[in-house]
Amino acid sequence: MRRVAVLMATYNGAAYLEEQLGSLLSQSYRWIDVVVSDDGSEDGTLNILQEWKEKWDKGRFIVRSGPRLGFAENFRSLIVDPAIDADYYAFCDQDDIWEPQKLEIAVSHLDRVAAGSTALFCSRTLTITEDGKIAGMSPLFSKEPSFRNALVQSLAGGNTMVLNRAAQSIMKRASQRSGFVSHDWWAYLLVSGTGGQVFYCPRPLVRYRQHGSNQVGANTSWQARRSRLKRMIRGQFRQWSDENLAGLEVNADLLAPDAMQTLVCFREARKAALPRRLFDLSRSGVYRQTWSGNVGLYVAAMIRRL
Repeated sequence: MRRVAVLMATYNGAAYLEEQLGSLLSQSYRWIDVVVSDDGSEDGTLNILQEWKEKWDKGRFIVRSGPRLGFAENFRSLIVDPAIDADYYAFCDQDDIWEPQKLEIAVSHLDRVAAGSTALFCSRTLTITEDGKIAGMSPLFSKEPSFRNALVQSLAGGNTMVLNRAAQSIMKRASQRSGFVSHDWWAYLLVSGTGGQVFYCPRPLVRYRQHGSNQVGANTSWQARRSRLKRMIRGQFRQWSDENLAGLEVNADLLAPDAMQTLVCFREARKAALPRRLFDLSRSGVYRQTWSGNVGLYVAAMIRRL
């Protein structure tokens, strides 16, 4: 059996950690190593992890100290760690619930890819409340995953993502050179930008818990969309784009020629004056997954928030 390394970032997650770890143990896939980077928890997180380490029977269970610089840097520390070796790598939050067949389904897709080719699996999520009740479902995206989409949108949550060894190698190399806005968006950018395959599963395979301590919220309601619009107007989306483009430029040698061409065109569109800005944006071919998202994309370009 090929081994999966589950990369989990924790910080004061004692309230829901037992349920998440229980869902990992209940996976139908057998060979699972868990590597936890704890970012300085002051609740009972470390005690819970120690108890699970002693009873884990699917592989190795490693707990280590994180960099204490926020969730993105905590995940980056796991991505670049040369001591973590597996055939597949899955990102894991501390407060979700995985459906029992999540890893088995992901591996079955990734096994179709030729050896040495980069590939990423991701899926939709079910949103649940603090007490575990189902509250909604993430949008079903129908457009093809691609680098042109990744430049302006993260396709799926990191909690759904599984990478093959070649994709993880690219992630490690790029993340040694640059930080990122979020590990899930970074993975989508790099795998699609290097010519890899992205498998998007319409079946929800993770129950994503929403509560007051979430670092990143779900996108399943009009309230969430309004919040996203406000962030765009304040310039947060432009800031994220700046950070993504800076990271991609540092790693330009890893990108496929067509992705590099798209990147250059998109970068020019962001700098151009109207109406040239809209023309260059259209020429770049970038797109979001929904009609309303694409309208918002061009509005953002018009008011220099892209």
